[in-house]
Amino acid sequence: MTLQDELEGLMAIIEKDLKAYYFKPPNISWGILFPLVLALSFSLRNPEGLIELAPGLIAMAVLFGTTSMEAIVITFEKRVGALERLFLAPISLSTIMLSKILGGTIFGIVISTVMTLLTTLLIGARITNILGFIILLILTALVHSALGALVAVSVKEVFEAQTLSNYFRFPMIFLCGIFIPLEKMPVVLRSLAMVLPLTYSVDGFRVLMGTGGSILFEIAVLSLYTVLLITLSVRLLDRKSVV
Repeated sequence: MTLQDELEGLMAIIEKDLKAYYFKPPNISWGILFPLVLALSFSLRNPEGLIELAPGLIAMAVLFGTTSMEAIVITFEKRVGALERLFLAPISLSTIMLSKILGGTIFGIVISTVMTLLTTLLIGARITNILGFIILLILTALVHSALGALVAVSVKEVFEAQTLSNYFRFPMIFLCGIFIPLEKMPVVLRSLAMVLPLTYSVDGFRVLMGTGGSILFEIAVLSLYTVLLITLSVRLLDRKSVV
């Protein structure tokens, strides 16, 4: 296997997944409407506070867009045997898993871009550092796509992946500072929030959509989570393929 074979295989799988699974109207609407409806329900008591939820809306769009689609794509292909057929291709397991994760990452970026346009054009949120925002957005999509892939590889059915994903997603949206600031949480919950990657995404988006400042710490933490989750996903896929 050469590097060119790996890259060609990577691009072919990503292109196939995007066309076959990701860019369908129901998938796009789910990634956008759910965070909006949830945020609107919380803002009914304080409509003027909706702009403060903008960073969390973007983070939620990435979270639900990436994890939902990873659960569908990987578990469905395992169910019908499509993933096993990819094992016969002249590419490594690492490339196969990375292609799945990058497909979810691209979808998450698209969904979050739409959400960003909605929050900036309709709600009035502003971004103080465009480059930092793009970097943080890509890392957020990567880490949560990798998380979704790890969950999907560990189960057999789509409904199992979706159920298991909810055990991560819903605690995240209530513990990671989207609706309730971390400083107002009990110490136990605050400590739990600090081990969740979405916390650092929300913090970073708040900085970049507020008064500005450095997000180097958030970028470093999300980068570490990305490497860890991709590595775990590849190892689990390798173990499952042997079994």
